[in-house]
Amino acid sequence: MGRFQKTLISAFVLYLVILPLLVSAAEEENECGGSKGGDDSAAAKASVRNYKIIAFFSILFAGIIGVCLPIFGLKSESDFFMYVKAFAAGVILATGFVHILPDATESLTSPCLGEEPPWGDFPMTGLVAMSAAILTMLIESFASGYFNRSRLENEGKTLPVSTGGDMEEHSHAASAHTHASQGHSHGSLLVPLDDHTNMRKKIVTQILELGIVVHSVIIGVSLGVSPSESTIKPLIAAITFHQLFEGFGLGGCISEAKFEAKKIWVMLLFFSLTAPVGIGIGIGVSEIYNENSPMALKVSGFLNAAAAGILIYMALVDLVAPLFMNHKAQSSMKIQVFCSLSLVVGAGLMSLIALWA
Repeated sequence: MGRFQKTLISAFVLYLVILPLLVSAAEEENECGGSKGGDDSAAAKASVRNYKIIAFFSILFAGIIGVCLPIFGLKSESDFFMYVKAFAAGVILATGFVHILPDATESLTSPCLGEEPPWGDFPMTGLVAMSAAILTMLIESFASGYFNRSRLENEGKTLPVSTGGDMEEHSHAASAHTHASQGHSHGSLLVPLDDHTNMRKKIVTQILELGIVVHSVIIGVSLGVSPSESTIKPLIAAITFHQLFEGFGLGGCISEAKFEAKKIWVMLLFFSLTAPVGIGIGIGVSEIYNENSPMALKVSGFLNAAAAGILIYMALVDLVAPLFMNHKAQSSMKIQVFCSLSLVVGAGLMSLIALWA
């Protein structure tokens, strides 16, 4: 293991040990149009601003560590990487069910929206989450189908046209090539299948990152507009852990999808910067932003519900099911047990963070 990987792991452990010390207070509640409850003195405002700056760099650093660790620190062929994938799947599943979906429900059922349809008894959160999950499935299906059809068309254009006496010779050659391809892993018939699998992993990873960053921006803005130290202190620790584990999950998917180096760095920076940028936006609009206004509740509620639908679908369909149903896991009781434990630990730790954020 290289020095860079050791540094990432050491930083990861440091965050796990130190950051819980920051958790020391509960959040304050705001009325629909009233004051946010913060101290208006200059000293208090300066202290809050300093905490937000700490949060900016803490969350940025945590996101970079989390997403880089599986990309640069793990080998995707190892059994341990399977355990990491299971842990990541648990993190993403808990993010959707425990963190995002309740936030969306709270926003879209707020009394500040009134009781007029559809903001009364209709379960708008479930509708939006379901629609996002269906849309995610359709995007995956149509994108994979388009790639598969294009591949078949290209193969058809490159196949030689056989006539007359050449037909039998080509038939025997194709048969021999087929058997040869089945005999070892380097046969040319396996290449298109590998290409299709890799393309699907890339599509899945990009959609997954979209769902994650939508929520990251929202929680960043929420921290940026927070008015008091008692609100910000637990949020710093909780959101830092949140980004750390979520980045870990995303990094595992990026590593397995085998993107080009340039694409990896773009996705890495895109994830790492979204929550800090959200904090910056929140700081900029904190004087005029009211998180309990009807418009803010609707926007954050719809975005959170859509992100929850995306993450829940992808965690179960694209991460958990393929991992536990593949041949390597099915053929080893040890791998099945450790993957199961990793899944539960990942989901449990991410759910625990919901106590503070």
